[in-house]
Amino acid sequence: MEKPMSQYAADAPRVLRDFLTYISTIQGKSSKTAHEYYLDLRLFFRVLKHNKGLVPKDLPLDQIPIEDIHIDFLRDVTLSDAYDYLEYMSGERPTQQNSTATDFGLSGTSRARKVSAIRAFFRYLTDKRHLLDSNPVSNLESPTIRKTLPVYLTTDDSVRLLEAVQGEYAERDYCILTFFLNCGLRVSELVGLNLTDFQGDTVRVLGKGNKERTVYLNQACKAALEQYLPKRITPHEKDKNALFISRNRNRINVQTVKWLVKKHLGQAGLDTQKYSAHKLRHTAATLMYQNGVDIRTLQNILGHTSVNTTMIYTHIEDSSLREAAAKNPLASVKPSRKQETDKEEGSTG
Repeated sequence: MEKPMSQYAADAPRVLRDFLTYISTIQGKSSKTAHEYYLDLRLFFRVLKHNKGLVPKDLPLDQIPIEDIHIDFLRDVTLSDAYDYLEYMSGERPTQQNSTATDFGLSGTSRARKVSAIRAFFRYLTDKRHLLDSNPVSNLESPTIRKTLPVYLTTDDSVRLLEAVQGEYAERDYCILTFFLNCGLRVSELVGLNLTDFQGDTVRVLGKGNKERTVYLNQACKAALEQYLPKRITPHEKDKNALFISRNRNRINVQTVKWLVKKHLGQAGLDTQKYSAHKLRHTAATLMYQNGVDIRTLQNILGHTSVNTTMIYTHIEDSSLREAAAKNPLASVKPSRKQETDKEEGSTG
C-alpha cells in the first residue's frame, strides 16, 4: 500500500508538509495523490534553487536538498520562475530516470500535472494560510494536451491474450488479465483489491480520490477467481488480506502488474510497445460501449467523475463505423465514364 507521509516526505520543509496534510485531511486527496504532489513540488524547489544559483551548478538535481525551503524563499518566486521550470520539463528532463537510453522532454500530460501541483500549493499559501500577499502563479496556464483516441485490443486479440497465459503463476495472471478486460480497472485499483472487498457477485473498488464504487463480476471473472484462489500464494501477515500476491508473498505492486501484462502480451504475439496494462482498461470500456452499454453506465463502471471523460469512447465508436463503411467491398466502386457521359448528354438534351 502507499507509504505514509512521514516516510516519503521525510526531507520536506514544514510548509510543504503542512500543505500535504491539508490536501489529505481537508480536501480528501488520496495518499497516492499527496505523494505525487510531493514529488512534483520537490523537483520544482530543486530546479528553483539550481536556477537561482543557491547550489553548485554541477550538483545533480536529485541531490539538491529542500529542507531549507522557507516562506521567504517562496515569496520571491515569480511567474518567470515557473516558466523556466516548465521549459526544463519540456526540453531537458529525462523521461526515464537513471537510464542511458532515455528520451528528453516530458509529455504535455505530465507537465500539466506538475502545473496543477504548483498552482494548488501557491493557492494554499495565498488563500488558505495567507502567507503570501499575492499568488505569483495565478496566471500560470496548463500545457495544451493533444487528445488522442485510446488504443485498445479487439475481441479476438483479447481472447488471444488470455489463451496465451502460461507459467508458474498462470492462474493469478489469468485472473488479473480477466479483471482488466471485463471490469475496466485501473492498475492501482487492481493491486489494491482485498479479499474482503468481494461480496456475492460484486467487488468494492477504491478509485481515484478514495472514491468507492461497486463493480459487478460476470461469469468470466467469477470463474477466473475460483480458479485462482486455491493457488493464491500465502502472504506475509501484513498483506494477508490482499487479493493478488507476488512471489515474495507481498501484495503485488503496480510495476509488477505492468511487467506481467507486457510479458503475456509478448507471449500472445501482440505489440508490447502499443499495448499496456492501462490499454486493457481502454479495451474493456471500448468493447462494452460497442456492444450496447450506455455512456452513463460506462461512466459508473470506470469510476469517471465526469461523463465528459467517458465520452471519448463514443468517438472510438464513430471511428469504427467509418472504418466499417470503408471496408465495404463496394466502397471503391465509382461511376463509370459511360454513366458520366450519359449524364452530361442528358443535361444538354
